[in-house]
Amino acid sequence: MVSFNSKSYSKRLLHLISWSHWFTFINIIAAIGLSSFYLFSESAPETIFGQAYLLTTWISHMGFLTFMSFVLILFPLTLLFPQTKFIRTTASIIFTIELLLLILDAFIYNRLGYHLNASSSEQIITLIANQIDHNRRSFWFVSIVLCLLILSFEFVVSNYAWKHLKQLQKTVFARFFVLVLVVSFVFSHITHIWADANLEYDILRQDTVFPLSYPSTAKTLLTKYGMFNQSDYIERRTSPLSFTQAIPPYPQLDTMGDDPCLNADLEDNLLKDKAQKQTDQNNQTLKNQQSVFIVLSKALLSEEQIEQFSQRAQGSTLTLNHHIDNALPTDAWFNLFYGLPSIYQKEILQQKTSPLLFQAIDKLGLAKTFTVISDNKSNNNRNKDETNVVNTQYWFESLFDQKIELSDISSLIFPDKLNKAKPGLHLIYFDQNATYQFELFIDALLLAQKQKTLGDIVWIGSIGNEKEETRLSKKSAMLILPSLTRSDKRIVKNKRITLLTSQMDLQSTLLENWLSCKIPSNKYSNGSNVSTIKQNRIIANTVKHGIMVFNKDKSVFIDQNGNFQSYSTQLQTPIMINADFPLMIDGVHFIKQFSNNNKVTDH
Repeated sequence: MVSFNSKSYSKRLLHLISWSHWFTFINIIAAIGLSSFYLFSESAPETIFGQAYLLTTWISHMGFLTFMSFVLILFPLTLLFPQTKFIRTTASIIFTIELLLLILDAFIYNRLGYHLNASSSEQIITLIANQIDHNRRSFWFVSIVLCLLILSFEFVVSNYAWKHLKQLQKTVFARFFVLVLVVSFVFSHITHIWADANLEYDILRQDTVFPLSYPSTAKTLLTKYGMFNQSDYIERRTSPLSFTQAIPPYPQLDTMGDDPCLNADLEDNLLKDKAQKQTDQNNQTLKNQQSVFIVLSKALLSEEQIEQFSQRAQGSTLTLNHHIDNALPTDAWFNLFYGLPSIYQKEILQQKTSPLLFQAIDKLGLAKTFTVISDNKSNNNRNKDETNVVNTQYWFESLFDQKIELSDISSLIFPDKLNKAKPGLHLIYFDQNATYQFELFIDALLLAQKQKTLGDIVWIGSIGNEKEETRLSKKSAMLILPSLTRSDKRIVKNKRITLLTSQMDLQSTLLENWLSCKIPSNKYSNGSNVSTIKQNRIIANTVKHGIMVFNKDKSVFIDQNGNFQSYSTQLQTPIMINADFPLMIDGVHFIKQFSNNNKVTDH
């Protein structure tokens, strides 16, 4: 009796294992077929060797991943629970989930440039949520149909392999297919070892194509995304980051048809009654009488200082507690005015086109003044009345109608003078290491605002980093947005914004909240309106020797040699991390946002 049961168990177990081999084999073919989506997400290799590597890696890698599902899950289950119905049902569910994950991963790779991973879970969830919000019915319909189709396929294959197991065991083609898998596996690995030793870019750039494939390097990825020169990469040279493709021309307001600032509410007015139209016209008149004061300090401002300013301010204040400014002083001004990463600076300035905000200000005939307060005194002063004048040159001076240079604030702190400033943009920069004059001026400005019927928009913060060690830390800033009327849509409660903001957000914020310009921010900037930010985002910028990427938890610097340096937001200290390539790819996508949204078309 014992012998009979043993033979029965062994026979049943062998039959199940043989069936699971063939079931897995068919799923390997299915996985290879579905993974062809990855091939369409990348440009084809330029060399025959690269094409051969792509083909062999595709076949062997997907075959290996699918076979590991059998080795790690299905085979142990078969040994532990050799029940026919249980194993066949479980195997069908396992491979259904695997193929669905493969489709999901291919979709994410196509949209985000990386595969499913824990570190980018928030970006992945946001992408899926956006797809659901875009067309909820279509999303769920496609998802359910895919699940049912794949599950039905698995059940059909399971049943066919079980009933025709003896016929399948007699086939010959499977042996040739397995041989192709083994040869492809060996060839692709040997080829990659050779390519790694010789920096064969056409092969190494394929490292991230398939899930759980070879780890890439920062320099390879930067070259792949067109931010590092390919010839320098091959010759192992180090060079500054720059786009390998032409940067699109910076937009001009005159080429946008009907002025989006002067006629911002034209379409909405068609649906409004006369009373509402009159209210909107009055509000627009008030806006044209309103000024913007941008008060910036060379010295870094603490969160406590910003909190004190917020308590003294009148109107709705937005305290920006996670503000990003990682650039050196010269680059930081470009980030502020143009709302673009530093990598665009050289080419954009060569185009000699003013930032869109300044174009709109000129269109509306508003004032533009730049006042700098510095400890440095000019040696060229010739009379005693000019002892408070300094002589400092800034590349952006031509953007302003008037430049005033002072060594102290004694002539600026009177409320009458502040309140009589012509409507327009007034930039006051404190080129000083100490902040006591800066604080005194802020107090005077906020006090003067209380005497005005219509308050001005005020942006308070610091700009630039004198030391490299401060570039990875997050700064503090503040925005005051006074309401025009009780029905003004810009009204926001006094609140702290814990989401990431940056210097690149200023232009978008002022165009929308001050000038009511209805222009999509991604057409001219990488920034967003800080008063309407609702979700976490990745912010990145380039520096001389690499790229800096920021998310809500950490900031990362990746140099051109692939070294990662990280700074913890919560611990306020440098930390050691492994190479986080998904975060780096998110940063590259942010940097290339303006270039991708305004691609140069060949005629």
